Amino acid sequence: MSDAPTNRRMLAIRDRIDAGYAAPLDLDSLATAAHLSPDHLIRTFARVFGETPHRYLQRRRVERAMFLLRTTDTPVTEICVQVGFTSLGSFTRTFRAIVGESPTAHRRRGPLPRSLGCFAMSWMRPSTATHPANSSISEKRDGAPNA
Repeated sequence: MSDAPTNRRMLAIRDRIDAGYAAPLDLDSLATAAHLSPDHLIRTFARVFGETPHRYLQRRRVERAMFLLRTTDTPVTEICVQVGFTSLGSFTRTFRAIVGESPTAHRRRGPLPRSLGCFAMSWMRPSTATHPANSSISEKRDGAPNA
């Protein structure tokens, strides 16, 4: 597979994840759209973007939660559900692993300052760097971890 067509396919998959971040990750339908097996999609996506589709989805959900926590008075439990998490515990654990603080502590920072939106969003975006605390976050399909 040439790099350009592969990159275009992976960008299309990333766009689908971005558009449906609040829904459960359907790895099989993403793989079908990319014309790859689910396992090959995971490997290829990770090679192109440096993280698995599941990890990317979690980071996008946390980014949205970060914004909602600082711009609304919506309870943390409602934000958890709005961004696609089904468990407050997994939301809090994932949020802390990516951001380095709890959702409540992040909210205490107060409202976002008025500034150029693109700059603020870029500056606040969580790092994609892998931290030891993030190592428990993995691709899961049919209850079994995948590489």
